[in-house]
Amino acid sequence: MAKFDDKATYQSHYLGLAWEFLNPLIQIGIYYLVFGVALRRGDPMPGVPYLPWMVIGITPWLYMSKTVLDASKSVYQQVNLASKMKFPVSILPSIKIVGNLASFWTMLAFSIFLMLVNHMYPTISWIQFIYYFICMIVLLYALGIFNSTVTVLVRDWQITLQSILRMLFYMSGVLFNFATSNFPVVLIRILELNPFYYVINGMRESMLSKGWVWQEPNLTITIVFWMFVFIVMTVGTFLHNKFRANFVDLI
Repeated sequence: MAKFDDKATYQSHYLGLAWEFLNPLIQIGIYYLVFGVALRRGDPMPGVPYLPWMVIGITPWLYMSKTVLDASKSVYQQVNLASKMKFPVSILPSIKIVGNLASFWTMLAFSIFLMLVNHMYPTISWIQFIYYFICMIVLLYALGIFNSTVTVLVRDWQITLQSILRMLFYMSGVLFNFATSNFPVVLIRILELNPFYYVINGMRESMLSKGWVWQEPNLTITIVFWMFVFIVMTVGTFLHNKFRANFVDLI
């Protein structure tokens, strides 16, 4: 279903599924010219050039932000499936999660290419990437169940979610390294509680061999992250099960 959904989305475009990869590359080029060239203030990490550092972080962000928005509309857009047959509505958000993975893997390969060009090679810490990838998928499914249900109940939530993601883009460490910024320590610690930051920073540290998940402050942030996921998953599942039978009538 995820594969069919991708083809249906781009079937009227001349370049078809190529836009899944061209859009992220164009955005990366723009952000690099603005923040990596025009506004550059030194490397974000010692010995790590800005471009590979940024691409490693923006790869999960582009995937997560697009998937969050797509998953939030999944039930509203596909409610006909539930009205015409006995269909497990709860899997609709996961279709978007799987469908957007193609562009994520492509961007990840591009990130690794940039690292190799800049003489940054694989280390044992790369194995942590598997853990953070699982964190990302679980977070997206929890948000997908919650947002897709709330979107059916409150149509304004979709627009609100877009605004929230625009704000989180600058609060998730995608373009700036909080650790080397001039922000107060208290503000940095608050920003680090952002679950999107946890995934982005974790993948960065894994790929750049800059830290381990059990080290502070990662350990504290890990506990906060899983508490957030558990709460969102619990609330989202409760709302989904409560209103699932009424989705067709509500829409």
